[in-house]
Amino acid sequence: MLVNRTGDKHLEDWVAAAMTSGIAELPSFATGLVKDWDAALAGLTLPWSSGSVEGHVNRNMLKRQMFGRAKPDLLHKQVLLS
Repeated sequence: MLVNRTGDKHLEDWVAAAMTSGIAELPSFATGLVKDWDAALAGLTLPWSSGSVEGHVNRNMLKRQMFGRAKPDLLHKQVLLS
């Protein structure tokens, strides 16, 4: 569904399966998808991506951390997680 951009064909079935699954977090996630159905469907069908924008946002966050605008404990966590 993600790779082939077939959300218009499979998203409804996936949401129905998620609602009845035994995994506790999936019904809540599926409810969020239903609330913003147009955006979820567009993300799974349209060829455009916001990846480059997200990269710029992440780069700015890293700059803030490295220039001391974030607390040292946050920088420590960032280093440990990477």
